[in-house]
Amino acid sequence: MKALIAVISDLSTDMRVMKHASLMKEMGFDVTLIGRKGANAPSLTMFPAKTIRLRVPFRRGPLMYLSYNILLLFQLLFRRADIYVSNDLDTLLPCFIASRFYSKPLIYDAHEYFTGQYGLPERRFKQRLWKQMEKWILPRVRHMMTVSESIASLYRQEYGVNPVVIRNMAPSPEHIIPVNRSEIAAHDEDLLVVYQGAGINPGRGTDELIDSMSSLDGVILIIIGSGDIIDDVRQSVCERGLKDRVKFFPRMPWEQMMSYTMCCDAGLSLDTDTCLNQRFSLPNKLFDYIAAGIPVVVSPLPEVSSVVKNYSCGIILNDVEPESIRAALSSLRDNRAILTSLKEGVAMARKELTWEKEMKKEQELFQSVINTKKQR
Repeated sequence: MKALIAVISDLSTDMRVMKHASLMKEMGFDVTLIGRKGANAPSLTMFPAKTIRLRVPFRRGPLMYLSYNILLLFQLLFRRADIYVSNDLDTLLPCFIASRFYSKPLIYDAHEYFTGQYGLPERRFKQRLWKQMEKWILPRVRHMMTVSESIASLYRQEYGVNPVVIRNMAPSPEHIIPVNRSEIAAHDEDLLVVYQGAGINPGRGTDELIDSMSSLDGVILIIIGSGDIIDDVRQSVCERGLKDRVKFFPRMPWEQMMSYTMCCDAGLSLDTDTCLNQRFSLPNKLFDYIAAGIPVVVSPLPEVSSVVKNYSCGIILNDVEPESIRAALSSLRDNRAILTSLKEGVAMARKELTWEKEMKKEQELFQSVINTKKQR
């Protein structure tokens, strides 16, 4: 059986889509992944499936979405498949059209609450367009998954759909060798913390984090990723004279990113409650940190804080303000007994929160689609 998986992101750093492809391949599917060719995109070495990366003449904005959807639709119509998998609302329309045209099943994976993204409610016309498309298609989608119970609940209330919750657990990184701390110019006595950010955008806590670093001696921060405000963050670091204590690394394949994460003492997830999507998010980086065996410092969002409370694997901030971040990092730096205690919680979480366990729900979903198709 042939499966076509569509996503608008750059495939090289999209671990969730990579996990889809790997699982479907293990189940016997002939998998083709279609994504967008981003600027300075890493190569796709060791990727688990055939890949197509479409070059779009626009980097962002309405024309980028429109041109990508047109190119994607042509790809889907000329590459007939047995199952179509759409990742997020910005690929749903072409996948829905192709699945209806060929009378084949469609699986929709909502990576986020798309119409509740940061800044979208203020752009009313744009939000209305996405919302109308969602209202038209989602009630007609029989197979759906999403990333958190809170987001699944929103979709149930709005459209009567019942998404399967597949959290963004990380695969086992046991085969990955951590980077030597000396490569980051971090000493053993330093507190080395990491901030992963596939989308370093407004509302992600980076401004407050850099502000907190101004008076945090003995703390080294590495930021891995890119986003709309990454240049502003770099400039802020330079202006504050923090270049020796804040290190930047570009987007990189997951295994390489984890090699840096695994050498750190703690990981940061500082999304703020700026929109519905962020309020109910359960970001990849939380599970990456746990898989790496390091405690976390997180904002008080419900889904994230629930995981941390359940396993006692980190510090939940009262708010995302420089003073709160500074106090949390200072306590980890000055009292290594706290780090040791939190690592015990991380070890317990690491055993339970694994992709190897979580993928069974996704496997059941794929199998139910196969069985439904065979019964027709």
